[in-house]
Amino acid sequence: MAKTTQNVQSLRSKRQKKELSHLHFAMNSKNYMIIGAGIAVIILGYILMSPNSVDGFLPTVIAPMLLIFGYCIVVPIGILYKDKGVNEEDEKVEVKDVKAQPKTNVSKPSSNVKTA
Repeated sequence: MAKTTQNVQSLRSKRQKKELSHLHFAMNSKNYMIIGAGIAVIILGYILMSPNSVDGFLPTVIAPMLLIFGYCIVVPIGILYKDKGVNEEDEKVEVKDVKAQPKTNVSKPSSNVKTA
């Protein structure tokens, strides 16, 4: 009984924490792939900027645009991206685990049981 009560209380506290936080940092494989793509874009920007020519189109126009795109758009999206399907399934699994545990009520017999 105490174990089930603790699980229910921990589930409630997890839900309350989720409701209180506005930013959801749920890092899964998709997040890491997006961040990796952002790092690749940033590295490409620095590679294109490496020739120190002032007259070149790539080092003066394209490379800074890639760096801004990588730092300001792709990496933050990778951090803040929340996969809706994965989180809903995780929550369903937690609820099923709590319901699957048998209720043991040793101190009080049920009303249907006759005692001699």
